[in-house]
Amino acid sequence: MRERTLDRVRKLLAKAERTDNEHERATFMAAASALMAKHGIDSLPPAGTRQTPGDRVVTLPDPWAREKARLVSLVAQAVRCRPLLIGRGDGGQRVHVFGFAADLERADLLATSLLLQMASGLARVRPPEDAVRAYRRSWLLGFTDEVYRLLCAAESRAEEASTGAALVLADRRAEVERVVAAHYPNIRMSVPRTSGTGYRDGAAAGRRADLGRTGMSTAAAPELAPG
Repeated sequence: MRERTLDRVRKLLAKAERTDNEHERATFMAAASALMAKHGIDSLPPAGTRQTPGDRVVTLPDPWAREKARLVSLVAQAVRCRPLLIGRGDGGQRVHVFGFAADLERADLLATSLLLQMASGLARVRPPEDAVRAYRRSWLLGFTDEVYRLLCAAESRAEEASTGAALVLADRRAEVERVVAAHYPNIRMSVPRTSGTGYRDGAAAGRRADLGRTGMSTAAAPELAPG
């Protein structure tokens, strides 16, 4: 059932990629993100089944390493993982992501796809000549925030449609938080600031994002335009 669901997601995304009609594209994207969220609910184990959260460290290289790391963090958070930005190392900005296996898999799939799309979208924008870097940074923040909003909405709808999921998910979130606290007892929260004018354009691009495309290798990814 898991593979059948993911296959349906891939087919919807392929249709969205082939159409030039924005209404059709938005319809396909909504269906794909809803299926991805439902997949997360369907992956919940039976009541009483004991699972242990896992973790992984993702390193995002320059350019725009911090903005890439923020995208990875918010995508992971939207699909019920717990991300922490842990600073530079290994040639880039690092994100330590905690979660159960099925959610870590969804976070990987979505973040990889959305990083590619974010790079493609940024390459197409034409920022004002007097504020290139500020515009691009605010565009990236807008793209990320809108993708996060759309993913959270899909996850909430899937949770509400599933009888009994809320208690199971609450227990799983608490278990993940316990593992995080064991690794990082002192966590400091921060909010990015932006002064550029590209935020609205980035958010519009996020609304058009393909929320789960697969099949592209990292080597083929367009790089984010530098500041």
